[in-house]
Amino acid sequence: MLKYWLWLTNLRGLRNQTRLALLRHFGTPEDIYYADEEELLLTEGMTREQAALLSDHDLSAVDRILADCQRLDLTLLTLQDAAYPGRLKNIYDPPCLLYVKGRLPAFDEEAAVAVVGTRKCTPYGTAAAEKLGYGLAAGGALVVSGLASGIDGAAARGALRAGGIVAGVVGNGLDVQYPYENRYLYEDVAAAGVLLSEYPPGTRPAGSHFPVRNRILSGLSLATLVVEAPERSGALITAGTALEQGRDVFAVPGPIDAPNSVGCNGLIRDGAGLVSEAWDILREYEARFPEKLRQTERRPQPEVTGYLARQRTEAKPVPPAVDPEDPALGLTDDQIALLRALPAEEPIQVDDLIETTGIPTRRVLSALTVLEIENLVAQHSGKRYTRAVSLSGPLAK
Repeated sequence: MLKYWLWLTNLRGLRNQTRLALLRHFGTPEDIYYADEEELLLTEGMTREQAALLSDHDLSAVDRILADCQRLDLTLLTLQDAAYPGRLKNIYDPPCLLYVKGRLPAFDEEAAVAVVGTRKCTPYGTAAAEKLGYGLAAGGALVVSGLASGIDGAAARGALRAGGIVAGVVGNGLDVQYPYENRYLYEDVAAAGVLLSEYPPGTRPAGSHFPVRNRILSGLSLATLVVEAPERSGALITAGTALEQGRDVFAVPGPIDAPNSVGCNGLIRDGAGLVSEAWDILREYEARFPEKLRQTERRPQPEVTGYLARQRTEAKPVPPAVDPEDPALGLTDDQIALLRALPAEEPIQVDDLIETTGIPTRRVLSALTVLEIENLVAQHSGKRYTRAVSLSGPLAK
């Protein structure tokens, strides 16, 4: 039963390797729960101190977690469930239980690629991550992201723009949106893909969680792509973990004097695949996934304009004029209302659009996605938007 899985995975002081050893010995968490100390000590590597931790049979915390999962519409995926990805199960230290929000893809049937990099990225890194995330998704891959600031978030946004599936793996409870500026990204990923965590609801982010989380990022994926990483970067930990798991590693090159490219250039020097476009990765798996992967992408990708890439708001061409009511555009009432409410210059938050138009959140997010794909609106940092066209017609502002 699920309550015994929750009991086992939430006992403080018990290492994951100890849990795995117990499961190998006893078979189920329920058998572990009812075992006496002498039986527990028959487990390989078990000490009396660890056995003492297992004597705590209080299930009150478990009941709270189950109630939180029901309230938040989370499902639980255990190591013994048929839907548990085989790729992840076969790593050295698979999580015994995962909290899931959204639709769990069949990872073993997907060309999944983890895209990672520094939080403090340059405009070049941001643009490259978004372009490659877009290209991977448009080419048929599933993008796996830690949803952190910087490279992770940019890659996820690019993949979502291409209409792809994103799997977000986080180091906190799924109801704790970290970083806060990516809270809308959490919602978009949960709606279009899946959010995963091995931490129960309410768990705050901690520095120790993220290196542990990284093994899941790489474990779910065929390959890990590092877009931008300084000499000491968590992204390099993920790349090292991927290599230990027998996965492929790719990296985006950068200028030899760019601090944020030291890690990537070092990975390429040591044998990582050099990536300048998504197909540099996808071609390696084309024969394995011939029905999924394709080189021709559906829409033009965002451009990368160099190491000193300027923000997209600079040097904009004169925007074209459109009539939102033109039947040829095929816009819905929601899309027309949002287009009229959006300013052309100063970006505004989604919350302000919801308040101004009175349109429900989900419909606003869906309409904005379509408008952005059609190049009628532009997204800026912090999930802010502007209108990318001028309005014509009798009701033009």
